Amino acid sequence: MLQRLCVLGSTGSIGDSTLDVVARNSDAFVVYALSAHRNIKKLFNQCLEFNPVLAIVSEPHHAIELQAHLQAAQSDTEVCCGVEALCAAASAGDCDTVVAAIVGAAGLLPTLSAARAGKKILLANKEALVMSGALFMRTASEWGAAILPVDSEHNAIFQCLQGCDKSHSGVERLILTASGGPFRTRPVTSLKDVTPKEACAHPNWVMGRKISVDSATMINKGLEIIEARWLFDVEPSRIEALIHPQSIVHSMVVFRDQSVLAQLGNPDMRTPIAHALAYPQRTTSGVLPLDLTQVAALTFEKPEPGRFPCLELAMEVINHHPQASVVLNASNEVAVDAFLCNRIRFTDIARVIDRTLQRVAVTTVDSLDDILEMDERARYASRELIAHL
Repeated sequence: MLQRLCVLGSTGSIGDSTLDVVARNSDAFVVYALSAHRNIKKLFNQCLEFNPVLAIVSEPHHAIELQAHLQAAQSDTEVCCGVEALCAAASAGDCDTVVAAIVGAAGLLPTLSAARAGKKILLANKEALVMSGALFMRTASEWGAAILPVDSEHNAIFQCLQGCDKSHSGVERLILTASGGPFRTRPVTSLKDVTPKEACAHPNWVMGRKISVDSATMINKGLEIIEARWLFDVEPSRIEALIHPQSIVHSMVVFRDQSVLAQLGNPDMRTPIAHALAYPQRTTSGVLPLDLTQVAALTFEKPEPGRFPCLELAMEVINHHPQASVVLNASNEVAVDAFLCNRIRFTDIARVIDRTLQRVAVTTVDSLDDILEMDERARYASRELIAHL
């Protein structure tokens, strides 16, 4: 039986990889809906290739433009716009699986809608767990949604944990690997001069601009530790990050008997996507086989203190102020956007996050409204700080 997919964020790198796997396995998957923020040309081409029922964009004028192009191409795809349309598509009865790949907090509401609808969710949107971990996992459990991680690190841990009991009682530690980004060995004193182009030039992975900057600051690893805490119900004190420049070992699990299980593969997002799409079966991914004889070495090191202040801020939040993860995420999004627009320096990203964490009062987060309200306060404070830098 065909699995009907809603790909939220189809024009990004995760969307690209997902649709590549779908094209290789057209006997198993069909596209129900695609969404994009503003890349209308690319979404148009995807619609012609995959013929979805729905295409969703952010703005009305983009919807009008895309619908006109599709009608001229004699496509039957219906175009709609806005968050409500995203939520409706993610929870539609004609959709079996939702690929949650919208970058940033914008992906939270449609991903929650998919959870409330009991969908199979391929989770690539960090914010669903960073902003609302307890709420999201509780909603998924109540409505019977299946959460399959697509981030390479979490997918690796998911695979290593197969066969464990649900409580993971035999697990001692989770080890998330990180490439270290493009500035792992660059002199720290020169980081203030980093350009957006340099920060987006990841040595191993092909990713979008925002996640590439997150990798360069390594705040992505802090966010991933928050995700892992909720996905696998493991306390943050039992989760650590190691730099592994080759990006061959995607993460590891250490068990009480000191067995260590790792998942290895070439750095290609199609591997975890293919795994999650076909789970519990396996399918073709299009990824080149891993030839260990061609891998010169597999090395691991701890993050150098002082080199990655954003990671250090994230770890402080994770271990001592977990409810402030909403502030951490919001401030980082605002700061990274300002850096990509050449409004602040690379090293200012950490300064903005640090000062925002100090400025925004953290209150109890019990509901989606609480989360969104704290998110907005953090964004406002970050913008104010950036304006006065």
